[in-house]
Amino acid sequence: MGNNVVIKVENLGKSYQINSRKTESYTALRDVAARMAVSPFRKIRSLMAGNSSNTGGLRRSDTTAEAFWALRDVSFTVKQGEVIGIIGRNGAGKSTLLKILSRITEPSNGRVQIKGRVASLLEVGTGFHPELSGRENIFLNGAILGMSRAEIKSKFDEIVEFAEVEKFLDTPVKRYSSGMYVRLAFGVAAHLEPEILVVDEVLAVGDAEFQKKCIGKMSDVARGGRTVLFVSHNMAAVKSLTTTGLVLQAGKVAFSGSSDESIDFYTRSINSQNTGHDRNLGSGSHTTVKQVRLLDNAGVAVSHYNPGSPLILEITFQTDGTAALSIEAFLLDSTRSKLALASLHQFHGTSLPGRPGIYVFRLILEPLWLASGRYSLDITTSLVNSGWDHYIEDAIDFDVITSNPLGHPWDFKQSYGYGAFAMLCRESPVFTQIE
Repeated sequence: MGNNVVIKVENLGKSYQINSRKTESYTALRDVAARMAVSPFRKIRSLMAGNSSNTGGLRRSDTTAEAFWALRDVSFTVKQGEVIGIIGRNGAGKSTLLKILSRITEPSNGRVQIKGRVASLLEVGTGFHPELSGRENIFLNGAILGMSRAEIKSKFDEIVEFAEVEKFLDTPVKRYSSGMYVRLAFGVAAHLEPEILVVDEVLAVGDAEFQKKCIGKMSDVARGGRTVLFVSHNMAAVKSLTTTGLVLQAGKVAFSGSSDESIDFYTRSINSQNTGHDRNLGSGSHTTVKQVRLLDNAGVAVSHYNPGSPLILEITFQTDGTAALSIEAFLLDSTRSKLALASLHQFHGTSLPGRPGIYVFRLILEPLWLASGRYSLDITTSLVNSGWDHYIEDAIDFDVITSNPLGHPWDFKQSYGYGAFAMLCRESPVFTQIE
C-alpha cells in the first residue's frame, strides 16, 4: 500500500451457502409436529405404514446447495483521513463489507489490507459483555480496540458524559435499554481515537437528539484527520459528513466518486428501479408490508400530493402477532434526504395488532407544506425500542407540482431539517383484518 493508503480492498468476495440440506437418518420431533399440523391424516397413514421414503415420510430430502454472493469482485482504496460514505439498497452488501473490514467475517476470496486500529459500531452492543457493568465494558471494549489502560482512563469521563449513563455505570449492561446500549457503544468507539472508525446504520436506533449528538461527534472525528467509513440511508448525513462515496448494487461496486456524484448516481438508480406498487417489497422476521398506496380525499390511488391537504397512506401488512410492533414512514426528498417521520408508537402510543393475520389501515397525516418536486416514502415496521424488522426503501413516490396552494409564506423544506418535524396522524388508525 502507498504511504497514505490505510485500506486496500482487492477482488473481495463473500459467498454463503443457502438452501443446503443433507439427507439424515432421523427427523426432529418439531418436523413431525409441523408436518402433521399441515396434513394430519396423511401423515398418520404414512407413519403407520412405516413409509419414510416418500414425501409423507420422516427422512429429510436432499436439496441442492446454492451459493449466494453477498459481495463479488469488490475493489477500492481508502486514504488516511478520508471520510467515505457507503450507500446502496438493503441487501446490496454494505453490512457484509463492513464486517469483513472489521475482521468479524472472513472473505471467501480476495484480500483486505488495513493499516491502523479499527473501531467498529455495526449493531447495538457490539463487543460488549452483557454480564459486565458499563464501567467494565468501557475498559473491555477499549482493550479489544488495542488501547492501553492509561488511554482508556484519560477518556473515561468524556465517554460517560457523552453516553449519559453515569447513574447506571455499575449496572450490568444486559439491563440497559437499546438506547443506553448504543449511546455507550458509540461513546467508546468515537472517543478512544482509533485510526479507522467504521459506523453502520446503528445510529437509527437512537432518538433525534442522540442522532444529532452522534453526527456532531462524527464531524469532530472527521475534522481530526481520522479515517471514517459511514453507512447510512440518510443522504443528508452522508452529504454533510463524507467527502467520497461508494455505491454498492447486488454485491458489486456500481459507482465510486465524490459524495455528491455518488448520491446522484444512487438516487437515479433508485428511481429507475422503482416499478411502482406491484414490486416485491420483501419481508421481515415478524412482518411483511404487502402494499402501500397514496390516496386522495376520495380514497382513489394517486401519484401526486396537493400541499395543504391531509396526506393519506393505505398500508396492507401481515404480522405474526408479536407484541410491541410499530410502523413508521420516513419522508424523503429527491436527494433521499430524510425530512420527516411518522410513527405509530413513538408519536401516538399505538402498536400493531397482537393477533396474526393480514391487515389494512389508513395513515391519515396532518397537512404538509411541501415545495414542488419529487418525494418518496420509506416504510418500516419495527420492534419498539429495539430496531427495524422490515425496511422498504421508496415504498412509494409522488410528485408535488404546486406548492403552497393556500398562499402560506413558507414551505416545508426551507423550514425543517431532518429529525425536526414529526408527521402526526389526524386520527387513530383502525386496523381491518382481511385474512
